[in-house]
Amino acid sequence: MQSNETIQLLNEEIERLRDRGISRKAISDGYHTFEELYFHRMVLFSIILNQNKDISWKAKKHHDGTMFGYDSFICGIETPEGQYTYHYHLDYWNNFDVKELEFAPEYDGHKPKDITRLFSLLK
Repeated sequence: MQSNETIQLLNEEIERLRDRGISRKAISDGYHTFEELYFHRMVLFSIILNQNKDISWKAKKHHDGTMFGYDSFICGIETPEGQYTYHYHLDYWNNFDVKELEFAPEYDGHKPKDITRLFSLLK
């Protein structure tokens, strides 16, 4: 079986598990679970934002006043190459010691591949 097919089958099985109410948080690559990796990402992103307060922000609503439920927020940074953001559960709100906005800036269309925008902070 081709690796693309294997990956597709695994993703389909993960979706079936989710549909049955089984969380993906405990799925592991043998070293870390998804839950651990997402927590690590939150810690690292909070450090980046907290060390760049002048270009960082957090908001409980998107620019249009919406949000994914009542228990999430968005935070982001305006890098020289453009915006980069993540959504987090409100439990992590205080980890981001940056300016609070009523509404997040309008989404600029960035995608996961645009994480390299963070490298522009090193210039």
